[in-house]
Amino acid sequence: MMEESKRRVAYINEMIESGHAKQLVAEGEQYHKDQLAHIAREICSRAGVRVVLLAGPSSSGKTCTSHRLCLELLAQGKQPVALSLDNWYVDGTLTPLKEDGTRDQESVYALDIRQLKEDLKALIEGKEIALPTFNFTEEKREYLGDTLRLEPETIMVIEGIHALNPLLTEHIAPDCKYKIYAAPMSAVSLDGSRWVPTYVHRLLRRMSRDLRTRGKSPQQTIASWPSVVEGEAMWIEPFRKEADVEFDTSMTYELPAMRITVEKALQTVPAVSAEYEVAKLLLGYLSFFEALDSSYIPRTSILREFIGGSQFNVG
Repeated sequence: MMEESKRRVAYINEMIESGHAKQLVAEGEQYHKDQLAHIAREICSRAGVRVVLLAGPSSSGKTCTSHRLCLELLAQGKQPVALSLDNWYVDGTLTPLKEDGTRDQESVYALDIRQLKEDLKALIEGKEIALPTFNFTEEKREYLGDTLRLEPETIMVIEGIHALNPLLTEHIAPDCKYKIYAAPMSAVSLDGSRWVPTYVHRLLRRMSRDLRTRGKSPQQTIASWPSVVEGEAMWIEPFRKEADVEFDTSMTYELPAMRITVEKALQTVPAVSAEYEVAKLLLGYLSFFEALDSSYIPRTSILREFIGGSQFNVG
């Protein structure tokens, strides 16, 4: 087992060093495509499914996964539409508070549950709804004139951290729903005794996205991570067992790719800060891998949700 693990890391680095990074990336992308094709076939085998619910913890790649699943459903002859629960967030001033007075953005009650239920019911009944968009800069839900009406055979693919919470879809018959839990699940072994925990994938992904779209430093991302994990334990993990299938969003080439996007920024975390030890740990993990240039990563990749350049509307 130890020798196999060593060979795996050596293989990844050798592929990059020898100019075969494109093949390495293709292998990782095929792993995702095979999983999603299987899930799409399973959904299509259940005649009554109208709603696919896709949940997972922060930075698991839910949004890109929902769009890629829609492509696989199209290939099966279905008419899918991707929706994000984020667009049903309540305005920032209405977000529930934690005991310490800070906003609890991980809570299911940060969603406008009543409006969401009304909209889903109307869509299933074939009615037209005004489609909301959440403006994260202004922290407000907006209606910009977009509408949505579903055809009788359309399948809604709804993604969000709370998608598996029965509170949101208790009014929808069980036979109409198919539930997916998505997250990185394949821990990487460095030498047979030391492993890269799967949470590292998510933390690095979030860090990359925070740097690119929110102007947040790695130090800030690390500082907020315990609150994210606490919210996941309360609002997401309890419903994981409800899923019909689990989708592994891990990628073989991910850590090499992350060296390009976050390594230099991680090096700026002050040694005197409370976040330094985590930053040092992350840099240590990344150091085992050769850097992989992002030009090899296709625009449909789940990783593009975090490093930018996605062909999907994922921010």
